[in-house]
Amino acid sequence: MTSLWLAEIEGQGEAQPELTGDVRADVAIVGGGFVGLWTAIHLRLLDPSCDVVVLEKGRCGHGASGLNGGFVMSWWPKIASLLKICGAEDAVWLADQTSEAVGDLGPFLDAHHIDAEFVRAGWLWTATTKGHVGAWESVVRTAERLGCGDVFERLDPDEVARRTGSAAHLSGVFEPMNGTIHPAKLGLGLARIARGIGVRIFENTPAALASRGCPVRLTAPRGAVTAERAVIATNAWAATVPELASRFICVTSAVVATPPIPERLAEIGWTGGESITDSQTTVDYYRTTRSGRIVFGKGGGRLGFTGEPGDAVFRDAALIAAAEADFRRVYPTLADVPIDRSWSGPIDRTYDSLPLIGRLAGAEHISYGVGWSGNGVNPSKIGGRILAGLSLGRRERWTENGLVDRRARRFPPEPLRFLGGNLVLSAVGRADMAEIAGRRPSVIDRNLARLAPAGLEDK
Repeated sequence: MTSLWLAEIEGQGEAQPELTGDVRADVAIVGGGFVGLWTAIHLRLLDPSCDVVVLEKGRCGHGASGLNGGFVMSWWPKIASLLKICGAEDAVWLADQTSEAVGDLGPFLDAHHIDAEFVRAGWLWTATTKGHVGAWESVVRTAERLGCGDVFERLDPDEVARRTGSAAHLSGVFEPMNGTIHPAKLGLGLARIARGIGVRIFENTPAALASRGCPVRLTAPRGAVTAERAVIATNAWAATVPELASRFICVTSAVVATPPIPERLAEIGWTGGESITDSQTTVDYYRTTRSGRIVFGKGGGRLGFTGEPGDAVFRDAALIAAAEADFRRVYPTLADVPIDRSWSGPIDRTYDSLPLIGRLAGAEHISYGVGWSGNGVNPSKIGGRILAGLSLGRRERWTENGLVDRRARRFPPEPLRFLGGNLVLSAVGRADMAEIAGRRPSVIDRNLARLAPAGLEDK
């Protein structure tokens, strides 16, 4: 199932050649999604003499970068988790950097003549059940305690219902800095920028670490790269790296999209371009597009065995059906609107929903940036800047803050992870459904649900 975004750019962009033969580089990046492309761009901007190669197993931007909802968000909803990891000073600095990245994105795209349909209209964190009202309060209070009370705006229930176009939204808060984008068009643009500043990109080139020595050697079906440093930016596919496999899980997220319905959006009043999420653990996330479509996604689907994305992740019919059902529940006045396209794909979820950025132990010339947990469109720019600094051996705040080389909570080994994880996911789903129906979840489901990785709420 091809995503709406990838279908809309079909035939656009200049395909890059497959790697053939042996090449050398200063830095080799495995993965041509947002993280890999931003890392490559930052490397060339920081050091124009740095020879950078990107190896992408398919087309750049066609993995998770082309399957998401296109939410351009900060790390402020995760400020409490950042505090635990980094301390107050670094936590605020990192959250501020993600907010600044949102603000800088529009001018950056304009300067490079990239129309990626970027709209900075803010994000609403809402509740669609009574049990979720106030789910954001601890985050808002933490931001206020840190002297950043202007990050979130509390809205009265009538205002939330008006902005979202649905009385199903009972309350919420607003983060005005955030936005939405056409993620596939962003991927095309970043790849073009990278090539324009001298990055060599090889597509249809699956790569494997053949040697972790320095220099590192990466092999592909028809060639190899020898580089002084390497970066792993492969999202959920990083589960093939033993040191990383136990630190995140691969779960499915599914998305449905309506046809363009601008007149109906005007009727219900959802005309501001705001992006929206609810407060379920199996979170719903939704936004509108330039053409007037509603794109409505849902997390918390299949759990991949061994952490790697299997084919079933891209065909999660049950989660697609759940996403459509939630769309119908939240927007009952649009019951006659058909679903025009649907798709699913992998999310690499860490326990606290913050990424893993650092260097492999015993091979510090190999860096990694994975575990974006469904919020990588904008933070990938920050991650790319950190990875570029690490690859250049810089000692600076970007490379020496508390997020880098952090000790993340590990998941159990297989098969306990798969069996136990599915038990927890089932309980989470039942708990969410009970709350939607106005019932209190069972004690067993509540206790099991507490074992799930963090969503917007902090663990």
